[in-house]
Amino acid sequence: MLVDGVRTPFLQSFSDYKDMMPHELAREALIGLLKKTGLTADEAEYVIMGTVIQEVKTGNIAREAMLSAGLSDKIPAHSVTMACISSNVSITTGMGLIKCGMVDNVIAGGIEFMSDVPIRFSRELRKKMLNLNRAKALGKKLGIVGSIRPKHLAPELPAIAEFSSGEVMGHSADRLCAAFGIKREDQDEFALRSHTNAHDAAEAGKLTDVLEIKVPRGGFVDRDNGVRVSSIEKMAKLKAAFIKPHGTVTAANSSFLTDGASACLIMKESKALERGFKPKAYLKEFVYKAQDPKDQLLLGPAYCMPKALERAGLAASDIDVYEIHEAFAGQVLANLAAMDSDYFCKEQMGLKEKVGAVPIEKINRWGGSLSIGHPFGATGVRLAMHAANRMIDEDKQTAMISGCAAGGLGTAMIMERYPSS
Repeated sequence: MLVDGVRTPFLQSFSDYKDMMPHELAREALIGLLKKTGLTADEAEYVIMGTVIQEVKTGNIAREAMLSAGLSDKIPAHSVTMACISSNVSITTGMGLIKCGMVDNVIAGGIEFMSDVPIRFSRELRKKMLNLNRAKALGKKLGIVGSIRPKHLAPELPAIAEFSSGEVMGHSADRLCAAFGIKREDQDEFALRSHTNAHDAAEAGKLTDVLEIKVPRGGFVDRDNGVRVSSIEKMAKLKAAFIKPHGTVTAANSSFLTDGASACLIMKESKALERGFKPKAYLKEFVYKAQDPKDQLLLGPAYCMPKALERAGLAASDIDVYEIHEAFAGQVLANLAAMDSDYFCKEQMGLKEKVGAVPIEKINRWGGSLSIGHPFGATGVRLAMHAANRMIDEDKQTAMISGCAAGGLGTAMIMERYPSS
């Protein structure tokens, strides 16, 4: 079950976190979780953290973060990666460890730090440098150095693109919108809704999982800084960001590069109650599925949510709260359209009938990745905490969280409000 969770403010990359290292930001989430729950540094039994673009100096960032946070060095920790749903994997891996009886509690979380990503030299230069390191004779070393040319010095910058197809995710989003007939106006309206909801939730004090963080030479931050309540008219003036000039995906209806970390405490129910904790939610059925990483790259939620419902014996209408990762406004709308399509559900997913429409008022009522931001490795915990806290705030019983991920991957999980929460 989910006891509680926290996250650092999600900030646009190259802003207030820019002088930190990734494990330092993850450390703040772990320290914040211990303070919020009252779990001591020695009581934690296992730490799992998701990350995608990894800092090479801290290969197992979960271990480095938890040591930096002052947790006992006797606590095992490992890192996981599954693109944008990496901290979902942290949670479900922790559930597995608890279910098999290895531990009674797990801290699960994630970190992404886009302000300082690894930049490599070209492969040809790497070969020469490695050979230089192995060379013993001075003449051999000088020969290698002399063979280096200016073209070898060009750096390899990381790209947010599919390795298998070479396609940038925004191109996939544009094609997905065209396939499902998602109009530009609908995407902009959904994006504006996300920003408005996030702004209103923050103003109303609903985002209780957000920590206050001390940043180097910058004081304290306690709010997400990517929330912008604009207007449809201003958004309509933006040009296509990927498929030019006729694409419908723009900077305004896409998520942005984000730095942030999250952490949550999951426990065996009897141990949580024995410890005196007040849990928020049961973590129930979960599903991971994979599709063609080119034509169906972002359709993971459409495949995963029906399967999770089937495993739980529920219909889409039985779910009170939906939290769906917003990589792009059009991606969310296309997944919703797919689940409400007889053709897609029957011919593509092999279902007997369509899943049906999900009322928009049930989805992401406190904002989503378009507005709050999307640190790849940390968003899954944010989805789970929004779902749990919304169930309590709205006096509801069931929730669904779901997300798409690079590689044509997707996940969904059903959560249930804890009776006394």
